[in-house]
Amino acid sequence: MNLEIRDSLIAKMGKESVTDDEEVLAEFAQDITENPAGKPDLVVYAKSAENVRSVLTEANRLSVPVTCVMANTNLGGLAVPQKGGIILNLTKMNKILEVNEEDLYAIIEPGVTWQDISDYLDQNHPGLRFAYPLSPPDSGIVPNCIMDGLANYSLRTSSASAWINAIEAILPSGETLQTGHMAYGSSTPCTNAPFPALHGLFVGFQGSTGVVTKMSVQLWPKKKYVQRLFILAYDVEHAYGLAKQLAKEDIVDDIGTLSGATGKMLFGEYRPTYQDPNEPILFVYIDFSSNYENDFACKKEIIADLVGQWRAKGAKFDGPLDLEDLVRLEPKFAKFAKFPTRLDFLLDHPGGGLTWVGTYGPTSRFEEGYKKGAEILAKYGLPPVVVCRPMQGSHFGVLRWITVFDRNDEKDVEKVRAVNRDLADMAVELGFFPYKTPQWAWDRYADRINPTFRRLVRDVRKLMDPKGILNPGHLDL
Repeated sequence: MNLEIRDSLIAKMGKESVTDDEEVLAEFAQDITENPAGKPDLVVYAKSAENVRSVLTEANRLSVPVTCVMANTNLGGLAVPQKGGIILNLTKMNKILEVNEEDLYAIIEPGVTWQDISDYLDQNHPGLRFAYPLSPPDSGIVPNCIMDGLANYSLRTSSASAWINAIEAILPSGETLQTGHMAYGSSTPCTNAPFPALHGLFVGFQGSTGVVTKMSVQLWPKKKYVQRLFILAYDVEHAYGLAKQLAKEDIVDDIGTLSGATGKMLFGEYRPTYQDPNEPILFVYIDFSSNYENDFACKKEIIADLVGQWRAKGAKFDGPLDLEDLVRLEPKFAKFAKFPTRLDFLLDHPGGGLTWVGTYGPTSRFEEGYKKGAEILAKYGLPPVVVCRPMQGSHFGVLRWITVFDRNDEKDVEKVRAVNRDLADMAVELGFFPYKTPQWAWDRYADRINPTFRRLVRDVRKLMDPKGILNPGHLDL
């Protein structure tokens, strides 16, 4: 370890903010995935943008690697330090700096979690809502935005980078970059337009171009009438056909599908591989809302009519079922009643491992992706745990396969590595590509990626971070 940088940062930030304690270092050596472990030399807890500047300027001066971490729950292994150096922990930068009800945005620091914003809006701005993913409530909003994640409003709003109005970021040089309407000091950074979209220099770059210390994100009005419905489907084509039709009708806020195996895991089965012919294959879930009772009732009627039309064509559906009714019958369904939520059946099992192949691509190939993915998982003795969701008005969608495993069993770890490779190969052939992309996927598909694209990504990283200190070993093209 570079003792000079440790002593320098202690002098600048205080001993309580800098540690090389072995137990603390071990916490950040690996995440919950099968991706290779690495070991940091130092963990630094930033409390301000000035702290971030201190870390980056010293690390840049001494050519010490820096990996930014918030909750470390990203399923691409992207916050695991591959070259040692500093873990820059941003959890203490957790202020909600502003909420503007009229212009529908919030300004937040990188440590603000989904639970933080949910609680803050409920208490102080009950007329506003945010978009929430199925990731743990203590994970971060800013990382999800710059990594193009998704949430339960993505049918209307696209992936999370589309929520960004403006950012403030610290570069390895110590310079501060502001984008959008922050760039000229506007007191209302409600949009990026008409400025060049320089926030894109940080979106998808996996923390390799700078550290975002402030972000203006979009909010949306909360509607008076809100309902979540579940439909139990017994045929893949019918389930996805209904979901895709509803997504294009412009009457629902969110729609997606969960495999029947996911429901079994909710009820305590670890790896439910058996499928009874009388069990539903997929659950279609639907969120819709309105401020007007007659409009709300009309939307509900249209949903019921469309389900009826599919039944008339031979589809076997149960429902629509109101989630509130399901919760009364079985309290475990409350996990899906209000977001953010902690899906403990995926996170809190004895093996401790969770991985996915999450991909973005054409909704027209959901059915084929589901079937081929289920065949791959069955070959490895694993259940078809899958989430699909049309996004941005059905212009594209997410196809995501999830696997739980035992991190302490090397054979199980190797199994999920193999199955993930096979799932990714299948998805890429169908026109999808992994998001929050792990390094093994970049390596595996390098020859498919346009060489000019690869060169420009490398050039941008070199321009922003000449010494290559930020998150080395990731996004290596």
